[in-house]
Amino acid sequence: MAEEAARMRAPELVGGYWVNGEPLTMASLRGKVVLIDFWDYTCVNCIRTLPYVTEWHRRYSPHGLTVVGVHAPEFSFAKELDGVKRAIETFGIEYPVVMDNGFAIWQAYANRYWPAKYLVDDEGYIRYYHFGEGGYQETEGAIQGLLRGILPGLELPAPVAPVRDTDAPGAACYRVTPELYLGYARGRIGNPQGCVPNQTETYVDPGRHAEGFFYLSGEWNADEEYVMKPWGPSTGLSERSIGVRKADRTGSDNQSAVTIKYTAKEVNLVMNPLLGRACQVYVTQDGAPLGQGDAGDDVRLGEDGRAFIDVDAPRMYRLVNNRELDSHELTLSTETAGLALYAFTFVSCLVA
Repeated sequence: MAEEAARMRAPELVGGYWVNGEPLTMASLRGKVVLIDFWDYTCVNCIRTLPYVTEWHRRYSPHGLTVVGVHAPEFSFAKELDGVKRAIETFGIEYPVVMDNGFAIWQAYANRYWPAKYLVDDEGYIRYYHFGEGGYQETEGAIQGLLRGILPGLELPAPVAPVRDTDAPGAACYRVTPELYLGYARGRIGNPQGCVPNQTETYVDPGRHAEGFFYLSGEWNADEEYVMKPWGPSTGLSERSIGVRKADRTGSDNQSAVTIKYTAKEVNLVMNPLLGRACQVYVTQDGAPLGQGDAGDDVRLGEDGRAFIDVDAPRMYRLVNNRELDSHELTLSTETAGLALYAFTFVSCLVA
């Protein structure tokens, strides 16, 4: 929920690498209204807010609003410049973005959330903040109020219409399966044998699944942040070592799979082709190929009726968009070495 903040001076924007614009300071932005948006390009909640943020930039930058995107990466690969640039282009971001890889700006603002928005007035004080999704009309109203504080007679448009039906009044978002990480640092594996860190292991799915856990079958290598379909008999692999070891590696053609039980309408998964070549992933729900009516935006249906995803870049992939909110079992399987899986996220917003 958005809240009115006490008069607190906005910390400086220091310690990051600026892309998509020249470096900015809070001191240089005095006289303007500033919207600071903490985000990560793999975060589903951030992605869902970006259409509003980009539209606010388009609408209000001519009237004195400056939007600053602070990209704070949750996963190691999201620290890379090329990935951030690709995300900026994908999401149509035209305002300056600073890569806060060391979390210096995040810590200066004592931030704890993705996404988080801080609205700063023309004197450099934080006047409003909002964490998470929602509150779009309220946030836009706060932007307009601060702009009119500079120019009292300023004529501004009505707030942005809901981008999705689920953002409209009366829609509801329910508490469902929480985010599910797959690396050994934060992951909750359901296999009785547990997780073997940093080496190739053959896992056996026990066949019975509980919500809030993931279950592996076949060969996987568990890193701190992800589980990866390995190649060959090597052990001790990590993302840092792949750059010097990936040449001439083709991997074995045996199938590896991960299964989860979940309750939600939508399911997303952060994936990364660590060897630099596309990985094909097959998707089944409740033991059958994912149907077109329940498929997420990144799923395609093959001529054989199988649902699959081509993972060609590190990002969040949209797996499932069920017609209704319900409980299901989802299985992803692959024969492609180098596929890394990081975290499942779930969405449960419905139109009333």
